[in-house]
Amino acid sequence: MNDTRMKPSTALAMAQAFAQGSADPVAVTAIALEQARSRRTTFISVVAADRALKQAEEAAERWRRKMPLSVLDGVPIAWKDLFDLAGLATTAGSATGAANAPAAANAALVARAEQAGMISVGKTNLSEFAYSGLGLNPHFGTPTNPDIDHGLRVPGGSSSGAAIAVATAVVPISVGTDTAGSIRIPSAFNGLTGYRASIGRYSRAGMVGLSGTLDTIGPIANTVCDCVAFDAVVQGVPFRNANRGLHNERFVIDSSLFERYAVSDAVASRFTAFIERLRESGARVDECAFAALAEVHRVIAAKGWIGAIEAFETHRALLDSEAAATLDARVRDRLELARHVPSSRRGELLALRERLQAMFARELQEATLIVPTVGHTPPLLAPLEADPELFAAVNMKTLAMTMPASFLDAPVVAMPSGADGHSLPTGVQLIRRSNDDDTLLSIAQQVERHMQAC
Repeated sequence: MNDTRMKPSTALAMAQAFAQGSADPVAVTAIALEQARSRRTTFISVVAADRALKQAEEAAERWRRKMPLSVLDGVPIAWKDLFDLAGLATTAGSATGAANAPAAANAALVARAEQAGMISVGKTNLSEFAYSGLGLNPHFGTPTNPDIDHGLRVPGGSSSGAAIAVATAVVPISVGTDTAGSIRIPSAFNGLTGYRASIGRYSRAGMVGLSGTLDTIGPIANTVCDCVAFDAVVQGVPFRNANRGLHNERFVIDSSLFERYAVSDAVASRFTAFIERLRESGARVDECAFAALAEVHRVIAAKGWIGAIEAFETHRALLDSEAAATLDARVRDRLELARHVPSSRRGELLALRERLQAMFARELQEATLIVPTVGHTPPLLAPLEADPELFAAVNMKTLAMTMPASFLDAPVVAMPSGADGHSLPTGVQLIRRSNDDDTLLSIAQQVERHMQAC
């Protein structure tokens, strides 16, 4: 059962409670630390209590003086265990990293968040090396959501612990990475909101990488507004709660994607309901087939995935060593698939990517594309743990609808669209062209506001 003593469920509500004196950063942080230590499959490591509580005391004093460092001053936050936190080892979810020396300094993004007064609680579990869309981890255990089918479903990956830390109310916001869908999938599988930022919006310094071309970062939270608030505080700009209406906004859907990716009836039904509610807000929703998306699908199927090529090169020395035997066999086998890819393939894919990014931008223009996040609801965990071939097939199917935006470096907000008849969550992606993040976040706030009002 979730322990929510004095802990509002959203980051902004928590900060408002600090401002009003109805919640205390020290008490909230103490509860978060207690919960994090007790959730061994969700958190790989937890910060020293004296460090976090000292930061909380400083935040409490700033709120008493009505001089907060930011709108999220004093709010606890968790980080996927790819980010360096001073004093903690960075494992990347691998047993090979468990003996790593503690980091001497915070990753750049961690430092920015803490400079804004946010309090790092610890580092969350993930698929080994962030290389799976399902979130299984044999080394540290697989975190699951007890509120979804009694914890029998996969958490989604690779940012599994980041999502479960929010879903179980340990923290109201966590930070993950996304190379092919690793923020969006666990958000969809747990009824949460995740923001995949365009590459370059956030610094990757002090972060363990997988794919230099495709890796990016973003928050997972209960609301779009919390994601926007995080974005504002780490960029050092004022938080703005968008008040733009949707009457002048154009959204587009591509129904050909449903057959292409074998979208389930449950996901399709909730998607249709989401679009109907959007139209009720006065928004314009058009349907058109995107040639760029069809071509991206063909390129990935025929020529492979840039991220796979770069992931193999990142871990090649380890794969060639005796320590390879200690890796999750599912991750090792997937990494090995790229061993014999021609050396020219990466350059070929990068050239195609540049052309398709331009094509997508021309087709999308000033509209926002909406597609399902995953074509199915979260699958059962046990069969995937038992059957490597089933795992491989379901993993690729799970990643299929998030990979195109990653290939195109399109910013995405993944948000809930409801649940099926068995209370399994479904989600949608709101997508803009590369680097149009500010517009996307503003529109997503308005969409969320309308959906909550329905």
